[in-house]
Amino acid sequence: MTAEAAQRWGSTLDSVVVYEQGAVCRRLARGSVPSDGRVRVTGLPRSLDPGSLRARVLGAPGVRVSEARVEVEAEPLGTSAPDELQHKVEQLRDEYAAAQRRREHLLSLIEEVRALHPVPPARKRDDPHRRTPVDAWLELADFVDERLTGLHTRLVEAEEALRRIQHELDIAADRLARASTDAPSAHVETTVSAFVIVDLSGAGDVSAHPDAEVELELEYGVPGAVWVPAYRLTHRQGDLGGRLVLRASVAQRTGEDWTDVSIALATADLRRGTELPKLRSIRIGRRQLASSPSGWREPPAGLADLFAGYDAAGPRPATTTAVPVAAPSWPVPPPPPLSPAPQAYGAPTGAFPVPGSAGGAFPEAFTGAMPAAAQPVQAPDRRRSGGQTFAAPAPMAPAPPGGAAPPPPPPAPAAGPPQPSGAELDYAGLVLYGPDEPGGRRGRLFPGSPFDPVAAEYRRRAESVSALRLPGHSVRPRESAGSFDHRFDPAARADIPSDGTWHTITVGEIPVGLHTEYLCLPSLETTVYATLVLSNATDQALLAGPVEVTVDDDFLLTTALPTVAPGGVCQIGLGPAEGVQVTRRTNLHESTSGLRNNTTVLDHRVHVELANRLSAPITLEVRERVPVTSEPDVRIVERADWTTPEDGPGSDRRTPGTRVWRVDLPVGGTAVLDGGYEIRIPAGKALIGGNRRS
Repeated sequence: MTAEAAQRWGSTLDSVVVYEQGAVCRRLARGSVPSDGRVRVTGLPRSLDPGSLRARVLGAPGVRVSEARVEVEAEPLGTSAPDELQHKVEQLRDEYAAAQRRREHLLSLIEEVRALHPVPPARKRDDPHRRTPVDAWLELADFVDERLTGLHTRLVEAEEALRRIQHELDIAADRLARASTDAPSAHVETTVSAFVIVDLSGAGDVSAHPDAEVELELEYGVPGAVWVPAYRLTHRQGDLGGRLVLRASVAQRTGEDWTDVSIALATADLRRGTELPKLRSIRIGRRQLASSPSGWREPPAGLADLFAGYDAAGPRPATTTAVPVAAPSWPVPPPPPLSPAPQAYGAPTGAFPVPGSAGGAFPEAFTGAMPAAAQPVQAPDRRRSGGQTFAAPAPMAPAPPGGAAPPPPPPAPAAGPPQPSGAELDYAGLVLYGPDEPGGRRGRLFPGSPFDPVAAEYRRRAESVSALRLPGHSVRPRESAGSFDHRFDPAARADIPSDGTWHTITVGEIPVGLHTEYLCLPSLETTVYATLVLSNATDQALLAGPVEVTVDDDFLLTTALPTVAPGGVCQIGLGPAEGVQVTRRTNLHESTSGLRNNTTVLDHRVHVELANRLSAPITLEVRERVPVTSEPDVRIVERADWTTPEDGPGSDRRTPGTRVWRVDLPVGGTAVLDGGYEIRIPAGKALIGGNRRS
């Protein structure tokens, strides 16, 4: 099938669903279907996952897609369309190398001039000592000084030019790394398209009008897309609600720019297996041989004679230097008999069986060709003649040196017809191997496609976004979602280029309940802390992530929001509230009681003063602590109106001995809290010299 044999349709990216890693893209194409139904839809990215292409017809009952596969075309670009960023980086690298060579040359000259010094001539034994003229010494020193001054000036200029070029090179390289990958190479333009066959036999209206347009939907998966949630919380003091805006930081390097597309966000794992197991029936009775699948035939006899002329022509001229490998002296056996390769001539006309696992990985034995000398000894082939099944004799391996016995032949295969797998029935995914392949593969169809290093490099580059550094307080959605998966659909379309950097989009507003609480632990410190109590009123969980808190139109801080289940409640700390003042004083009085003064009484008095200097009334929660004893003879008697804290977000109910005062303070109001407790210790339980008062 050539590129001109099918009608070309352009496509538009309509929507994208971004998962924890990877995305599923949806493209729409519209056009008139030709009489043969063969259409080529262009615009697909080079990094799409093999086997993930799905196609269907929208809005045309009876019209269906009978076949869809991915095809790649490449053609050289003209010199009029170079990659400017890449060209600039290469140019700056050449300039940097030239500047570095100039600097090294100047350094070598400086070392040569610095090494100049006067050398007296060789004196014979009978010659008297000769005096060196002082003027010669001074002239040499002036010459060296003048040359060094000029060379150092040029060196400073060269180093400055080297730093400037290096700075420009760093900027250009950073722009090239951050540039969108939705651009052709500087030399070759690759076009990835979907070859689709549309069946119009079941559509009466469409087939009667050849000019009628049909809309196709293409769906495919791509790696190289990640997202993390983020929030913006707006609250006004005194209100019982607020605005929580869900945002998302999305990064993608899929090779295509997402321009004006509808983006959905999901926490599911895109590569999680979803295939159901097959439950086979249990039969009681005589054994029945499995029937051969429809659309499959065994290879014909004499297939090896097809390449007799090719082998007689001799070996092909070698284009590269290779290490010669000795070929075995025995004939190479055919491939394994339990899964023979289906042949193109064995498929019925117009039949396209659906593979059992579309997009799944093929067995390793079919992923590529091995050299003849590296081929393992395979099981003998089964052939049928006259309704009977027999096994061809296995080739005899040469005896190893030393006269040792050869290894035993492999066991004969089980009786019955071969059972090809679902991958072997996927005719669109079969590859015809050429005459240079080993004898068991040449001229036969096997599942899988040859390794494409270009596509592998595109996918490797796309998957590099998974190593991006997360924004502050961000958590991977798969980690915070727990055992459940959620999907969030933004209300507006967005633009995200394929540059591998974080881009923030707005998902929507989430209704939440908010109220402010104030908390103080004066026994530790007298600072009052403000907290926002947030309740999730939706049927979806709030994922963990950073939240920007704004109170009364003033930005306060950016903190971490934990995962909040539907109907759950959490606390967000806002920091100290400087407008609320707390003062605490304590008093301890020690005495004895009892008939013989055999009980020590430690009377602790607590006095707390509160003052509200804020512009709104508040509810302040003051927490104190009471000693806890495990001795039955030691009693603790409380004398205060405090209570035990209730269950709630951030509560200290699990901490024994915690007591709480809840006081409503109006604007400018004050309050005084008095409490205390007595510790009654029998004389036999007292610690002499111990610190029992703390």
